[in-house]
Amino acid sequence: MTQPRYPLRIAAAPISWGVCEVPGWGHVLDARTVLAEMSALGISATELGPPGYLPRHPAELCALLNDFGITAVGGFLALPLHRDPEQAIETARANAALFAATGADVIILAAATGLGGYDTRPILSGSEWRTLIETASAVRDLAAEFGLRTTLHPHIGTYVESEAEVGRFLADSDLDLCLDTGHLLIGGTDPVRLAQRHPDRIGHIHLKDVRNAIADRVRSGAMEYSDAVRRGIYVPLGDGDIDIEALVRSVQAAGYRGWYVIEQDTALRPEDSAELPSRDAARSLIHLAGIASALGSVRI
Repeated sequence: MTQPRYPLRIAAAPISWGVCEVPGWGHVLDARTVLAEMSALGISATELGPPGYLPRHPAELCALLNDFGITAVGGFLALPLHRDPEQAIETARANAALFAATGADVIILAAATGLGGYDTRPILSGSEWRTLIETASAVRDLAAEFGLRTTLHPHIGTYVESEAEVGRFLADSDLDLCLDTGHLLIGGTDPVRLAQRHPDRIGHIHLKDVRNAIADRVRSGAMEYSDAVRRGIYVPLGDGDIDIEALVRSVQAAGYRGWYVIEQDTALRPEDSAELPSRDAARSLIHLAGIASALGSVRI
């Protein structure tokens, strides 16, 4: 069989089924249900979700993933990098050891505020910013000891959120970015333009599509992020205001061959099942497969 020229490595993440580290975020489906839904969609790779959602013992975690024919990509780790660096580094070390034991290859790091969510963001001092940068580098170095890459995820409600903060991080740190199309746009950064300007700094990709009218309300402070998620700020790929095809074409042309994680932040009510998030994920897969077909091929 001829090796495809532009294979896309597609993965999923538990947040698309409402699994979030924020207390009180919403109804959390059990892990076997979420993994079964991924598998039914033909998805064979996933991020691991918030620490503690999946088993912490490597053998148990690998056995669970193997039950569904799914491999680990890496995991999201939101840490207050600006304070208590030793604690942040030790937490990162424990997670890096687990990720490496499962065969994952990337830590997706976020500069958390230390508060229990993403709706409030205290002011960061200059010295705290310097600590943030130094701690991120230290996490990168320890992750490398386990054979893992580290990327920094610009994220709403963290200390790398706005376009200015993304630019400042790129200038002050040599870590690559997790290019999350949704969080970038909500924070005021055009993800396509960012990828075009800094193609060598894209280490991982989260694909979301966004209703910009709701994003405007988050940016202006008229709506909290958690409320925006509940009001449908995220939609299946192709249904929102982000040019996903232009993004994929741009990074592929620049040589990106990493993961494309279909990741649509969702909050479920107690009565909700996996049906709606799975339907949205299926629509996103169809849209991405169409883009990949135009490029040459798709690998899920």
